Amino acid sequence: MSTHLTPSDRTFMRHFAIMIAMLGCTAVVFIIVGTLVWSSLPKDNNQLEVQQAGARITPVAAVYAGDTGRAAMAAAKAASDKAAASQVAYGGTTDGKVIFDKLCTTCHSTGAAGAPKITDKSAWAPRIKEGLATLVKHAVDGYTGPDGNHMPAKGGNPALTDAQVEATVKWMVGQAQ
Repeated sequence: MSTHLTPSDRTFMRHFAIMIAMLGCTAVVFIIVGTLVWSSLPKDNNQLEVQQAGARITPVAAVYAGDTGRAAMAAAKAASDKAAASQVAYGGTTDGKVIFDKLCTTCHSTGAAGAPKITDKSAWAPRIKEGLATLVKHAVDGYTGPDGNHMPAKGGNPALTDAQVEATVKWMVGQAQ
């Protein structure tokens, strides 16, 4: 075996060394560019966004079994009922006067948009003759009268429950009789 390199071996070694040097330089350039790009990205420190992302990827349902499952389902139902109750208008009250004073008085005290004034018994008489069920239906679903005047559904507050609307209509009819 000889330790002497032939001219073709020297050419190969030179080309190989140049190629390794070029690859090393390219790697250093990529590392520098990557570091610059990474440092320019905004940092995710907003906890609200993290929580919202977590809520978006939470499973829709879960499987419960045994006593633990029944307890978890009861707790989930209680939390759901509490959340639903908080979405009901005026704290869920069925006091017709309270709801009237907070919502209905806008139109029914002034006669706006052709609404019968609460004190105008002659305007209420034909409506009362139609029956309480019809008045409640018109208040819940909305109604456009033959004169073109419009009663918005639930007085324009969709957070009202049907029971709240019915209690308010009963209170108004009682005032108009």
